[in-house]
Amino acid sequence: MALTLEQLNAADTATAVQLLDGLYEHSPWIAEAALAQRPFKSLAHLKHAMVQVLEKAGVQPQLDLIRAHPELAGKAMVSNTLTAESTNEQNKAGLTACTPEEFAQIQQLNADYNARFGFPFILAVRGPRGTGLLKQEIIATFARRLHNHPDYERAEAIRNIHRIAEIRLNDKFGYEPTLGNDVWDWQEKLAQHSEPGYAEKGQLTVTYLTDAHRACAQRISHWMRDCGFDDIEIDAVGNVVGRYHPADKSGKYLLTGSHYDTVRNGGKYDGRLGIFVPMACVRELHRQGKRLPFGIEVVGFAEEEGQRYKATFLGSGALIGDFKTEWLDQKDADGITLREAMQHAGLCIDDIPKLQRDAADYLGFIEVHIEQGPVLNEFDIPLGVVTSINGGVRYVCEMIGTASHAGTTPMNRRRDAALGVAELALYMEERALQDGDSVATIGMLQVPNGSINVVPGKCAFSMDMRAPTDAQRDAMVADVLAQLEAIAQRRGLQYKTELAMKAAAAPSAPALQTLWENAVQALGVPLLRMPSGAGHDAMKLHEIMPQAMLFTRGLNSGISHNPLEATTSDDMQLAVDAFSHVLQQLATS
Repeated sequence: MALTLEQLNAADTATAVQLLDGLYEHSPWIAEAALAQRPFKSLAHLKHAMVQVLEKAGVQPQLDLIRAHPELAGKAMVSNTLTAESTNEQNKAGLTACTPEEFAQIQQLNADYNARFGFPFILAVRGPRGTGLLKQEIIATFARRLHNHPDYERAEAIRNIHRIAEIRLNDKFGYEPTLGNDVWDWQEKLAQHSEPGYAEKGQLTVTYLTDAHRACAQRISHWMRDCGFDDIEIDAVGNVVGRYHPADKSGKYLLTGSHYDTVRNGGKYDGRLGIFVPMACVRELHRQGKRLPFGIEVVGFAEEEGQRYKATFLGSGALIGDFKTEWLDQKDADGITLREAMQHAGLCIDDIPKLQRDAADYLGFIEVHIEQGPVLNEFDIPLGVVTSINGGVRYVCEMIGTASHAGTTPMNRRRDAALGVAELALYMEERALQDGDSVATIGMLQVPNGSINVVPGKCAFSMDMRAPTDAQRDAMVADVLAQLEAIAQRRGLQYKTELAMKAAAAPSAPALQTLWENAVQALGVPLLRMPSGAGHDAMKLHEIMPQAMLFTRGLNSGISHNPLEATTSDDMQLAVDAFSHVLQQLATS
């Protein structure tokens, strides 16, 4: 019979420790210390209590815990001395049925890993869905993590141990993240659509109005119909729009959603998570035959990434009346204009102005999105509440000095353009760190026609600066430009700067942000407020209505725009639960 939180909360300490036996390999002290935080609101609350215990314990107990784990397909498996939990996990991943070649490869990886780090390789082999990773995935992860820094790899091992404990906890309590699994499965199925040249390599690429893009739109629209949306359409820019009507036809709508296009060779969850989480919530309302005082409008935005054409946010921009007719003449790499692509897709360009929404008809816009960064992953917290989408500026620049002979020009007589930019890059790092949550990047750095034996006479570079408020961003930009001038003067250089982009910050609406905060806390998840360094569709809707965002944790350091982008179905379930809680708050307010 499955364990319940009520039983765990009511049990004496000795009994409770026994009930939680086996979560951490040969380490019952972790669960025992966590029990001091009873009563637990949820399994997520219990899990984080154990995360905190191990974090506070320090390095040596963490290393002892890692070393208590068996090697994958190692001696303990061969000798049948694994714990029952480890046997089950390695069996589900197929590690108990390795070919001789696979076994030899894993043994070599085990030896190399132990030689480098001094502890066994730890991986939650049941994976982000809980059903088991493929052996090829395990071996590839093993090989990749061999190159990590030792401190990072110790932390990554601990994160995987907590994921193992989470899955074991689910088993003990008979808990299945059913809706999270559905959201995970939707994303896996949608990722089957990819463009030629990438699909053959197993890579995901879906750019605006390609065949793969249009197939995604069709599949999302069909799923929306299955979920019980009342109205579904693919609009004049390719957005997939589903509306679930309010109880009273005069009711307003809550607008939500995210984008379904991807970068080239990207991840499966960027954008798409924000479509499927609210879809799961609508499906549950439909199954219950329940209507809310307000309607729910879910939009799968057709374009956000700016991959095929220079124009970006075509999907969300159209909803606020920001679609410029001159964009129609932009050409992609094959010379196909945006107008031609839209006509080929059967979209009615003349109807684009009709897509503009009246903010008076909406309660606001909320968006769920994978974090695309390392913060939640490093804190081992599943959800984060966004305080603001950073405002940013981008410059395309050139530093100009004098090209001269690298052997004959004394160091104190040089006008080295590259060194001037290098000095600026270090200053930008230092300046951004002063604010804590500002970021500054020189992402492009090139010496045109550079030679190994020539002092660089020119250096082309970019500057990208972002901060949670426009004032904070502008102060940093002013300091960086002043430093650029000072460096050029001191080094006898000249420079050119061209402002390439300027986007205003989009602070979250306090009322909507509070709804997310209430939802997160109700789930027993720690409340972490954080800015978004990346741009999102929410920043476009922010121009006409209040908005607020929720982040979900990413695996693999939260990497995004990358095939390694990942999150778990347990975290997706928490996102669905948080979204449902927001709906309940709005319905009773």
